[in-house]
Amino acid sequence: MTQKKNTNLVAIITMCFIFAMISFVTNMAAPFGNIWKGQYSWAGMMGNMMNFAAYLFMGIPAGKMLLKVGYKKTTLIALATGFVGVVVQWLSSRAFMGNAAIYVYLLGAFICGFCVCMLNTVVNPMLTILGGGGNKGNQYIQIGGTLNSLTGTLTPLLVGVLIGTVTENTAMSDVAPLLFIAMGVFAVAFIIISFLRIPEPAKERKATVYEHSAWNFRHFVLGAIAIFFYVGIEIGIPAQVNFFLSDASEKGAGIAMNGAAIGGAIAAVYWLLMMIGRFCSTLISGKVSPRTQLAVVSAVAIVLILCAIFTPKAVTVNMPGYSATDGFAMFQVPLSCLFLVLCGLCTSVMWGVIFALAVEGLGKYTEAASGIFMMLVVGGGIMPLIQEFIAKGVGYMPSYWLVAAMLGYLLYYALVGSKNVNKDIPVD
Repeated sequence: MTQKKNTNLVAIITMCFIFAMISFVTNMAAPFGNIWKGQYSWAGMMGNMMNFAAYLFMGIPAGKMLLKVGYKKTTLIALATGFVGVVVQWLSSRAFMGNAAIYVYLLGAFICGFCVCMLNTVVNPMLTILGGGGNKGNQYIQIGGTLNSLTGTLTPLLVGVLIGTVTENTAMSDVAPLLFIAMGVFAVAFIIISFLRIPEPAKERKATVYEHSAWNFRHFVLGAIAIFFYVGIEIGIPAQVNFFLSDASEKGAGIAMNGAAIGGAIAAVYWLLMMIGRFCSTLISGKVSPRTQLAVVSAVAIVLILCAIFTPKAVTVNMPGYSATDGFAMFQVPLSCLFLVLCGLCTSVMWGVIFALAVEGLGKYTEAASGIFMMLVVGGGIMPLIQEFIAKGVGYMPSYWLVAAMLGYLLYYALVGSKNVNKDIPVD
């Protein structure tokens, strides 16, 4: 019994570390967009789009990999893939790439997307299984999510510091140190996990043809749609805040000096609040159901988004930021940014509770469901891209009407769609 507990503890720690890596890789895409946006007007969210587009292609295959080769080998394949993806992104910073550099970068972002898709496919069902599902499973996911938000906080902050002010001379070579760190993290993680023993619940089941599938569960299908919208919300909110503050024109916040650095730092506050929210959720998830948590945070987020949309840009507030001249200091920014950043407290718990609700009662269909679930994470690329098109057309703040509509769906899922109405389907 003691040996099993020790094995589970190692597995939990490992999965939480992987959770942190997922955010580190994913959150590089949006701030990197500030670099490419200065050279190509269409490229602001394209790295993010390529990162999440990979989920569409890799989601279901990743779920099948879990069943065929197990959690550990899938993780190792993912880490190796991530290393290659970061190397390709670094190559885009080399002068000899010339005009092809943007396409090399997008290829690297796409390869990294395969990596994080596989890692997500591993970590979420594993933590749910180790927690026994329900509230406890959600609690474990929130613990991993806390570390995920920590790296999510540091990544845009580091990119903003390295970039400073976006000019026509700003290039990927300016953020090369961060790419080298990413390569090192992938290499070390690969070596460590190679020596770890990870439970293999999927491999313990005999391969068989099931009469039903995850698609037969209504609450799972609606949950997959919910995650499509959620990731779009999570990525879109801080990305547009970053672009808004980095835009020195009348359309943006009008910050002439170090706008990208300030935008990166304030976007980092959003991820910091996500970390705080997830930590708080770990304390209450053993007692408060995922359904209740999702309903409350969705409603509060809608209110915050509406406040941001209707607050005039001229109304300002002091928020922490960074500039090359003043270092870390308080900077005057539109009050709308504060409302949007506070949404991090709400979005913090959404991933874990949606996943917990969607796979609840799926039993032997959990691994396949996780793959399908990850496929729908492509929403993190599609919806922010749509939001950016709206922002270019009618403005940054009006683009958040799209976010409000997606939050409305999450509220519906919490109140109605998450109920399992297919309990008659055998899952043992």
